[in-house]
Amino acid sequence: MEERKKLIEEQEKKIRERMGRVKHKIAVISGKGGVGKSTVTVNLAMAFALKGYSVGILDADIHGPTIPKMLGLKGRKLQVSESNDIIPVSGPMNIKVISMDFLLQNDEDPVVWRGPLKMAALRQLLAEVEWGELDYLLIDLPPGTGDEPLSIAQLLPEMDGVVVVTIPSEVSESVVKKSVKFAELLRMRVLGIIENMSYLLCPKCGERIEVFNSGAGRKIAESFGIPLLGQIPLDPKVSREADSGVPFIIDFNSAASKAFGEIVSKIEKALN
Repeated sequence: MEERKKLIEEQEKKIRERMGRVKHKIAVISGKGGVGKSTVTVNLAMAFALKGYSVGILDADIHGPTIPKMLGLKGRKLQVSESNDIIPVSGPMNIKVISMDFLLQNDEDPVVWRGPLKMAALRQLLAEVEWGELDYLLIDLPPGTGDEPLSIAQLLPEMDGVVVVTIPSEVSESVVKKSVKFAELLRMRVLGIIENMSYLLCPKCGERIEVFNSGAGRKIAESFGIPLLGQIPLDPKVSREADSGVPFIIDFNSAASKAFGEIVSKIEKALN
């Protein structure tokens, strides 16, 4: 018991040292699955990198990691330095990436872990990964308010804040509100709401079509008195490019790319 306690203390000391070299730490959360949270994380990271910032992504979704696929890094493996530090995989725009996916032998292997083991794994990753100097570290968390979000909140009490992702539907609104309350309960600053798949622009006539109803993001923001950071349109190209490992934000002419640029500017202003 004493040895385990000492190990945890040493790891938490390392985490403080490593995170001290990261200027801003932001978690991307949502109470609901299927809202495009990982897509938002990847394109936020790219948007920051395109502005000249050094960026890292911690894919903290232990059971369903998707960040490597979206960045074209599928099949890559983590390396260890001579000093036994874990070296992140380098992605587009030199974004540093850590994901459970890099540790799996087989793409179809499930990770069957209970809560304490997941907490230990996240603690070990944060303690042993050599991120170096970063301007922004984005943490992609699984949906809900369970083990991983709670573990990250406890391990990184100095986090700058969280971005909450929703889609426009009322079903999403009722569930995502729990994420906002979760953040407030743990005294994490909510930087704002991103409404993903907000609307569809007809490719022929340009008409705005509200596929999933409308207004959930704005309602959540208004009810909690937090900013609505932006509304990302639904675009079939987003799905195709995610599957091919190309972040859609590199298409500077798309409405979605422009929306992300505005969101990043709002986050910059909030943190500076």
